Amino acid sequence: MSRPPGRKQENHKISRELFVLTYGALVAQLCKDYEKDEDVNSCLDRMGHSIGVRLIDDFLARSAVKKCRSYSETAEMIAQVAFKMYLGVTPSVTCSSPAGNEFSLILDKNPLVDFVEELPPERASLCYCNLLCGVIRGALEMVHLAAEVTFLQDRLKGDPVTEIGITFLRKAEDRKHKRN
Repeated sequence: MSRPPGRKQENHKISRELFVLTYGALVAQLCKDYEKDEDVNSCLDRMGHSIGVRLIDDFLARSAVKKCRSYSETAEMIAQVAFKMYLGVTPSVTCSSPAGNEFSLILDKNPLVDFVEELPPERASLCYCNLLCGVIRGALEMVHLAAEVTFLQDRLKGDPVTEIGITFLRKAEDRKHKRN
C-alpha cells in the first residue's frame, strides 16, 4: 500500500510497562511448559540470542556508533548506549580480569522485574531475565565477538544488585587481521 504524499512514517513504540508485563507472561508460560528451570533458562537464552542477532542492525543504524577498539569500549557501549536505548537504564561497568576480557554490567534497577517481587521457592534456579544474556551474546556474535554472557547476581534471588557477566572468548590480538 502506498502512503499519501507528505505524510511521515510514524514510529510506533511499545510502552515499557506493556513489554515488561508481556515478558512476565512469557516466562510464566515457559515455566508451565517446562518442568526444569534449566530448560526455561535455555529457552530464554535462545530467544534472546535470536533477538540480539536481529537487534544489532537496528542498534547500529540508530546509534551511529563507531567501531570499538577494545573490549572495554565494547562493554561501555553496551552499557551506556544499548541498555539506555532499549531498556532506559544505564548499568555501571566493571572490569574483573587482569587480561581485560571479563566485564560485569551492574544494574541497580532492572526494568524487566518491575512487577516481580520474588521467585517462588520451587523455581530457585530460574534465571528470570536470561533473555538479556542471549540478546547480548547474539548481538556480539553478529559483530564477530564471541562471548559468554551469564547472570552473576540477581536481585530476585536476594542479591544486592543484578549483575551480568560478559567474558570475551578471544584475546584482543586474535581480532587483528594482517593486511596483505
